[in-house]
Amino acid sequence: MNAVLHGAVWFAQLCFALAMVNAAIAMMRGPTAQDRVLSLDTLYINGMLTLLLFGVRWTSFVHFEVAMLIALFGFVGSASLAMFLYRGEVIEP
Repeated sequence: MNAVLHGAVWFAQLCFALAMVNAAIAMMRGPTAQDRVLSLDTLYINGMLTLLLFGVRWTSFVHFEVAMLIALFGFVGSASLAMFLYRGEVIEP
């Protein structure tokens, strides 16, 4: 990996780490449940992107597979939380 790509990956990881800290603070402090769900979405997306950058840095395919699982579980979790906040139940009788 050349020096420019290494510096760009390092800078991007730093930005994603700061975004994760801000999302965690917003998740703890959010005034409504909807704000907490949105900050949780932001948190898992930034975590997924951080893992993808680790995969680029170390040229490892395992990081890409784990990032795919995080994206899948995050989407399902977000959809179920949104349904719970909208209707009060996740599974309809």
